[in-house]
Amino acid sequence: MSTELEQRLIELETRQAFQDDTLQTLNDVLVDQQRQIDRLQHQLGLLAARQEALQTQLDQEQPEPPPPHY
Repeated sequence: MSTELEQRLIELETRQAFQDDTLQTLNDVLVDQQRQIDRLQHQLGLLAARQEALQTQLDQEQPEPPPPHY
């Protein structure tokens, strides 16, 4: 193999190694973000259920009697 061809091959292998590392890093970040999204969606669901329960409870309470000056 010629020296120029070897140099090009080494450069390509180096680039591929950096790209593999970058892809792995991006994948790790994506997995972390998906976990965070899943956790936030779960919390949002719990908050929505809690708000609905509180609203139902408020709707079922007896209306206040009119003030005495009526």
